[in-house]
Amino acid sequence: MSNENLLSMRFSDLNVRWEGTWIEDCIRELYADLERRGIRFRPHFWLSNDWFSPDGVPGIAIPFYLAHPRLMRLERSQMLEVEGGSREEFMKILRHECGHAFQHAYQLQRKRSWQKLFGKSSRKYPDYYRPNPASRRYVQYLQWYYAQAHPDEDFAETFAVWFQPRAVWRKRYEGWPALKKIEYVDKLVEEIREETPVIRTRLQVDPLRKLRKSLREHYEDKKKLYELGFPAAFDRDLKTLFSEESRHRGREFASTFLRRNRAEIRGLVSRWTGEYQFTVDQVLNDMIGRCRELKLRAIGSERKLRMDFAVLLTVKTMQFLYNRRNWVAL
Repeated sequence: MSNENLLSMRFSDLNVRWEGTWIEDCIRELYADLERRGIRFRPHFWLSNDWFSPDGVPGIAIPFYLAHPRLMRLERSQMLEVEGGSREEFMKILRHECGHAFQHAYQLQRKRSWQKLFGKSSRKYPDYYRPNPASRRYVQYLQWYYAQAHPDEDFAETFAVWFQPRAVWRKRYEGWPALKKIEYVDKLVEEIREETPVIRTRLQVDPLRKLRKSLREHYEDKKKLYELGFPAAFDRDLKTLFSEESRHRGREFASTFLRRNRAEIRGLVSRWTGEYQFTVDQVLNDMIGRCRELKLRAIGSERKLRMDFAVLLTVKTMQFLYNRRNWVAL
């Protein structure tokens, strides 16, 4: 099917399942990890429009696109990357979501000891948050210092880190206040791992079969979430990097150079900043447009120019995010 035909389909018409796919192997690996640690709890799974574990449900929703290669290609074409698209990344996210499901199953947020370390789970979930990258009060597991977004995320991130061998997290977080949280999880699991979960429902929230939204509507909403509306205030920096002198009239346009190297630059800056490639691409797109309007030319070593521009793009992206004073809590 073409992208246009796929985008016209509703979620409920996709007719995809996670059973029998590579997802099943990953779930089997998670269950084996829980078994090795003597944990009785087993989360249940279903396909939906995103990753999440609903409040009060000891289960995990997995994004629909991971269930079929064609849908993964569509996700990449729309968002420039596939979150959880490799086995390593999938397992990393899965362990985080397992932390949520484990909390829900045993209603851990009701414990005074849990609240003392992580805070009140009832705190309103933010639309945005601004993390402190230097903080050692939180573990660092997923990107964007996600543990700082909310007490529930703090616990889920800590639980995921705890999944690593004890020697690893003790060495990694030695001297950090966050180590106390990991040790708490270690002790807590030891106490309740053989207990029957308090919440045992197999409820599925927003399963794919009940979602009537089209994929086009889904991606339109998703793109709006990450769009920046970045101001076109790059002229001085771009003119320092590229040339507007008439003697370089025969050289390649800077806009052409950037489009040709777009994927490499975008990927590099995404890794440096921890931002989604789609978000970085919004800034890059504005800078390419401004280069075109100024008729700037690319001169000098292509390799150096590519690296210098990646540094500039990184600075401008982070500068904008800092000035906005908020971060998307995904």
